[in-house]
Amino acid sequence: MKIAIIGAGAAGIMACITAKRLNKNLQIDLFDANKGIGKKILASGNGRCNISNSSITSKNYIGENPDFVNFALKEFDFKAFEKFCKSVGLLLDVKESCKVYPLSNEAKSVTNLLELALNELGVNIYLESFIRDIEKVDEKFNIKLDETEYKGYDKVLISNGLGAAPQLNANESGLEFASKFGHTYNSTYPSLVGLKTDNTYNGKLQGVKKECNVILFVNNNLEQEIFGDVLFTSYGVSGFAILDISQLAVLNLSSYQDVKIAINFFPKINKNDLADQIQSLLKTVPNQRVVDILTGMVSNKIAPVLLDICKINIDTKANEINAKQIKAIAYQLNSWKMKIVDTQGFGHAEASGGGVRTIEVDNRTYESKLVKNLYFAGEVLDIVGNRGGFNLHFAWASGYLVGKSLVK
Repeated sequence: MKIAIIGAGAAGIMACITAKRLNKNLQIDLFDANKGIGKKILASGNGRCNISNSSITSKNYIGENPDFVNFALKEFDFKAFEKFCKSVGLLLDVKESCKVYPLSNEAKSVTNLLELALNELGVNIYLESFIRDIEKVDEKFNIKLDETEYKGYDKVLISNGLGAAPQLNANESGLEFASKFGHTYNSTYPSLVGLKTDNTYNGKLQGVKKECNVILFVNNNLEQEIFGDVLFTSYGVSGFAILDISQLAVLNLSSYQDVKIAINFFPKINKNDLADQIQSLLKTVPNQRVVDILTGMVSNKIAPVLLDICKINIDTKANEINAKQIKAIAYQLNSWKMKIVDTQGFGHAEASGGGVRTIEVDNRTYESKLVKNLYFAGEVLDIVGNRGGFNLHFAWASGYLVGKSLVK
């Protein structure tokens, strides 16, 4: 049997290894646009490779039908992944946060060991291969590149991801191939990405970083609340809390909903207590400017912007400010609202949302329900995980199920 796998990412690699271990007589040709395998694996976790997560449920995923992942997570849970890693010589470092890294703390060791496994099993790897078309003729698939055509495949797996990280040759050709075979897909959008806001003061706060509570509002309804790092940028906001909340924010933004966030700089202090603390602070130095005194509790970049938003003159002294103005400052610090208008784009996104509709794919075999012997796995499907190794784990798990299905 002759099999073509499009995309040498986590899902494609896992499918190759699983299938060849079950049947060494398979001919498997693995195609990828890059000069090496697993480029997104190398980029994960800032080069340290956040390879999985030891605590995963369908609640860690969004898409048209997040429950689609349940069978894959059951069949290929973290223990199964750990066993697979040991089988290729890879030891893991499981953090208290449940994030999982290679013990070497280096992503390159992951791709090196996977490549050794592929070579040992006799998988044919075709790098720098841009697939232009896939066609099915007389129950056989043909793979067309720019100047070459590979013919006579019994089965094909499309696992070449979506548009996140175009600098790694990421593209949405998988959706084009899927569409050609009658599949539909949900619109794609950047996920785990910085958010652009419509504020005029963005540049003035660039570089400010603080642990805050971030609250997401969609059409003025509270949707999500996350605590973590917030980084103010020239375009808006980033940081871990923003990346996390961006998933729901951008999903709703992509369907033209009204999306806002509110940042609470002091989540452990309610606004009334915060107002009392500010008032007490101002009383200690009545002849000093309020903007200077506030730098004792917030960044010196935030203080002048804060006063401007509250319509308080920059030269106002502590003994000149009234109780109403103090409450306005406290309220702003407890609920700094911003309208989200866009994202930083696919070039800065860790993952892509949207993709091939899972209702058209078997959740146990990952075979197309529309075209026999056509399979999908990983990011090309309308499933996107939270930050923390969840996307890679779904890629491994879906690739594993496809690998088992390919030998049948």
